[in-house]
Amino acid sequence: MASNRPAPMPTFVPDEVTGETSGDKKPDTYTFAYGARKDDETFEVWNPSADTVLPVRGRHRVSKQRGGGLARSSTVLGVGVIAAIGAGGMASAQPGKAPVSISIPDLPNVGSLISDDEEAPEGPSTPLTAVGLTTADAEQGNADAGEALRARIMLQAELQQDQVDREAQQAAETAAAKKAAEAAAKEREEAKAKAAAAEKKKKEEAAAKAEAKRLAELAKQYTLPTSSYTITSTFGQAGSLWSSGQHTGLDFAAPTGTPLKAIHSGTITEAGWSGSYGYRTVLTLDDGTELWYAHQSSIGVSVGQKVSTGDVIGRVGATGNVTGAHLHLEVHTSGGSGIDPMAWLRGNGLTP
Repeated sequence: MASNRPAPMPTFVPDEVTGETSGDKKPDTYTFAYGARKDDETFEVWNPSADTVLPVRGRHRVSKQRGGGLARSSTVLGVGVIAAIGAGGMASAQPGKAPVSISIPDLPNVGSLISDDEEAPEGPSTPLTAVGLTTADAEQGNADAGEALRARIMLQAELQQDQVDREAQQAAETAAAKKAAEAAAKEREEAKAKAAAAEKKKKEEAAAKAEAKRLAELAKQYTLPTSSYTITSTFGQAGSLWSSGQHTGLDFAAPTGTPLKAIHSGTITEAGWSGSYGYRTVLTLDDGTELWYAHQSSIGVSVGQKVSTGDVIGRVGATGNVTGAHLHLEVHTSGGSGIDPMAWLRGNGLTP
């Protein structure tokens, strides 16, 4: 009866391990030869990686890492990966031994492949994916250069916008302060002008009050020349009735015989007939002013006589060149020039 048990597997023991080195402690490639020691049966040498790994021939050199930059050629990556896979496969074929640990470095840190005769130029020490990154970016996790650049651009734009906003706010505050200062200055000027106007008005009122008081005092010393009268002609009035072409006095029309009074105290310097003036009396005041009373019906004083305010010196008449009974009053300064009797009377507190 045939047995169903499988035939035992042959035991393989490596007879020889050979390899080529490039100055490292371990060979770059390995060749394992296996033989059988069961009875006299021999087996064909088997290399588990022979179909996938080509032997490395000649010499090659891997340059030292350039500051963590990218490899200059993809050949290094291909050779490193294939060698690692081949070595790992062959190492795992050894019975009773642990697999050889193979580590593949990060792509940005693979060194550049250079020729035997020239050294590769120094490259940037920063990986391409970290270009433009700051310490703050790395701490914040911005591992991508594009994202970091975008973040920095956005931050710079925000800072510039903040500066523009601050400048605009400062300009607005400056304009507002200037406007407020101008408004305050305008208010001060208006207040000053208002105070000056009030002061001026106050002074004017005080002056008017003082003048009224003065005129009131003068009114006690001065009086109108007659009463119950009507002003018919004024000083400077033009007409053919007067020989000079214009009126030289102030006419008080009143009935004949109406008393004429001394306007102010003084001395009688003339009293008598005076041609076109008819009967005329001249009263000279202490300051030299002369008051002429013309067209009287009668004279009640004589030359040299002292009179006081309100004393009767004559009566209204129609003598001389007249058209009716009235008092023709003229006022002459000490130099002899005739002035407006109305203004002179008002200046002494009298209102005809």
